[in-house]
Amino acid sequence: MKKVLVAACAAVLGVIVLVSVCLMAVVSGQQSATAAGVATSLTGVPDAYKPWITKASQACKFPALTPALLAAQLHQESGFNANVTSPAGAQGAAQFMPGTWATWGRDDDGDGNVSPFNIGDAVMSQGRFMCSLLGEAQSSGIAGDIQALALAGYNAGWNAVTTAHGIPPYPETQNYVSTILAAMPQYQGGTTAGTTVTGTGTGADAVRRAMTQLGVPYSYGGGSPGGPSTGFCDSVGGVLNGVCLATSTVGWDCSSLVQYGYWPSRHLPRTAAEQYAATSDHPVAQADLQVGDLLFWSNSTGIHHVALYAGNGQILEAPKTGQQVKISALSSKSASEYYGATRP
Repeated sequence: MKKVLVAACAAVLGVIVLVSVCLMAVVSGQQSATAAGVATSLTGVPDAYKPWITKASQACKFPALTPALLAAQLHQESGFNANVTSPAGAQGAAQFMPGTWATWGRDDDGDGNVSPFNIGDAVMSQGRFMCSLLGEAQSSGIAGDIQALALAGYNAGWNAVTTAHGIPPYPETQNYVSTILAAMPQYQGGTTAGTTVTGTGTGADAVRRAMTQLGVPYSYGGGSPGGPSTGFCDSVGGVLNGVCLATSTVGWDCSSLVQYGYWPSRHLPRTAAEQYAATSDHPVAQADLQVGDLLFWSNSTGIHHVALYAGNGQILEAPKTGQQVKISALSSKSASEYYGATRP
């Protein structure tokens, strides 16, 4: 996490620039034939880092701290170089400034030396710091992708995020966040709940993009192409056990997650019913489902749920209030309410 000189200049001049930033983790369609969604194993990561990245991810209570996020961040910070020191004085693989290291550094590898140049110490401390920032993002009420907000806090400081009420308007920070989010799929080298996203193209890329949101809470009416947000409560949804959760939960509902996955390659409309109407000219039988196809469910009120087909009989969905974005078995959904599938 390098010092942001632009932020310092802005502070001196007393200039606060508010910019609306939509960070799109656009993933190239030229990826390998097999790439996982969110994984417990990794590709493209030096062996010395893999166990520490996995351990740091598992130690955080927020599922958004995925191994792929930590790996992409480490590559952006240092290129997995444990011995590097930046011109600004940031040290080690996770590029901790000495003052920040004093707060988060621990002897995680048990060698009796607390050092940002030790891979285990650096990665575990990175994980602790990012986990804390994800907590800040989750509870802040600031609209946007909590992974993006946490990354911005790591690079520019959380005070800069709260001042801007989002990603700070610093080119370095904006590039830092967008580059890491876009790079995450290349490190996702295993499977989640038996699901491996295969192939290239718009549909596969949409699922990979949406999979970066695994573990983010459901928020009825929340979410947009720019990231998760708080939602609203009405007679249909947003309430759990008599309490309106949507207005205080930054997250996704089913159709906003689908919209986010496909954006900006395919500008799908906002609601499940609208998404069906926009794609119904390309119906797909269940036997012919491909990764990225949209599946719909309906009841007496009409189409009420949409999910992305993730392959291997699995779907990626934002299910309902009180739950999180997750992988589910298609067979676990109501067969009587299944309405059909389409291909955007």
